[in-house]
Amino acid sequence: MKTILIVDDDLTLRTALIRYLENRGYSVHEAGSGLEGLALFEQHQPDLVVSDVLMPEMDGLEFCRRLRATRSGQLVPFIFLSSRREVDDRIQGHKMGADDYLVKPFEPRELVAKIEAQLERSRRIHSEIVRLMQQPAPSHSDSQAALPNSLPLTPAEEKVFWEVIQGFTNKQIGDRLFVSPRTVQTHLSNILGKLQLENRSQLIRYAFERGYRPPVAEVGEAVKEEG
Repeated sequence: MKTILIVDDDLTLRTALIRYLENRGYSVHEAGSGLEGLALFEQHQPDLVVSDVLMPEMDGLEFCRRLRATRSGQLVPFIFLSSRREVDDRIQGHKMGADDYLVKPFEPRELVAKIEAQLERSRRIHSEIVRLMQQPAPSHSDSQAALPNSLPLTPAEEKVFWEVIQGFTNKQIGDRLFVSPRTVQTHLSNILGKLQLENRSQLIRYAFERGYRPPVAEVGEAVKEEG
């Protein structure tokens, strides 16, 4: 059973969504603010997060930003719900790391469709990572051949590219490359802009779908650190 974390200060909406999702076979946890949402996420590690944007204590944008800054929150699918319907608002949500954005009021069926699409995408990404990890480690020459020479990235951006697709956070990348997390974020923003992608999850999917991958040994080390 997949678990959904709903973060919204509107109790009526939360109650309705919980009932709707539970009737469709999901387990649901709820929070009324971003702060509460972060605490629940650490406790229960849901398969997907649905969050409002406008909330007290900590709004959805800051909640999403902090979640993406954690190792366990890097790849979890994230959907924003908001009464803000301007294009700039949706763009801001995606820049913070959201995978999708749904404007209130909405049809519950549409939310379920988006949830199912994101869960399926997450399943494919994780299946591909497992498949790659099970392959024999490439030789040195194979590793060099896998470098993204065809990508429009600077040498510094290439280094960040490899670190991101291994699942490291900005802070971890900064420690490994001896730069600040802010510098890492700047390079990551440049990478996403050049490749016309919206977030880290899309970048990882982009990399694996096109065969850009670090040596399997390095991926294994990243998984060990996560465990």
